[in-house]
Amino acid sequence: MLSDSQTPQPVNAQPYSINCNGRLVQLDTPKIMGILNLTPDSFSDGGRFNTEKSALEQAGKLLNEGAEIIDIGPQSTRPNAEFLSSQEEIKRIGNIISQIKKEFPEALVSLDTFYAETVKFGFSEGIDMINDISGGQYDEKMFDTAAETKLPYILMHVNPSYETMHDKIRFEDITLEVNRYFSEKINTLLEKGVSDIILDPGFGFGKTVEDQMKMIDEVEYLGFRKFPLLIGISRKSFIYKPLGKSPLDINEETQKLHMKVLEQGAKILRVHDVAEARETLLQFLQKK
Repeated sequence: MLSDSQTPQPVNAQPYSINCNGRLVQLDTPKIMGILNLTPDSFSDGGRFNTEKSALEQAGKLLNEGAEIIDIGPQSTRPNAEFLSSQEEIKRIGNIISQIKKEFPEALVSLDTFYAETVKFGFSEGIDMINDISGGQYDEKMFDTAAETKLPYILMHVNPSYETMHDKIRFEDITLEVNRYFSEKINTLLEKGVSDIILDPGFGFGKTVEDQMKMIDEVEYLGFRKFPLLIGISRKSFIYKPLGKSPLDINEETQKLHMKVLEQGAKILRVHDVAEARETLLQFLQKK
């Protein structure tokens, strides 16, 4: 295990590739992950894409605007959201994954769930990666299931239980805390045979505004150079609340932060507004 005293090196120049269901995906150029919420209660787009037809249309729009990954979320994880079982998630997903894979075979599909059973269902439908906000803490079978599927696994930093997910904790050193958490979880995943790991620092989950801005400033020190970083700050309250704005009215501020994390080595941007993020990514690539 990496010791707390080890100082991670910046990740800017590190080449990465992940094996998505037998398809080798290079992350030399950062990717955009478009968010597709199937939920009626997500904080900014709840109920808009919770039918097969509307979800398929939105997936096409996200891909057309520049997303290479579609992240399907059957359950909202905003504060006070409705809690669903795995069976309810699977029912809500229905045929959407297989329809997206059929209609857009070039698209990579990520499944946003903390349930192993939902992952198994998604795997049978053709998903390419697992996006688990819980870091394996909300379902003890998750890491084993990730190993069985051999899919890339997105490991997010979060509080240890569903009930405390959004409890604000002020850490003495947020970067050190996140790296300590990553170190422990990465070692467990590697021991179980999960080798394609993507790290998500967990913006919007149980962290103060100050700590989240500190993480933005220190993105290059999050992780250990061996794993790509995913950054999900789209429509997050740590951006819009201090500004007195709504989640839909912070695009300019969000893109400035996207540029900042790209410059520090972020490899995947998880976003609602794909066209705007794509423009930021193009500007970043032109500067290199």
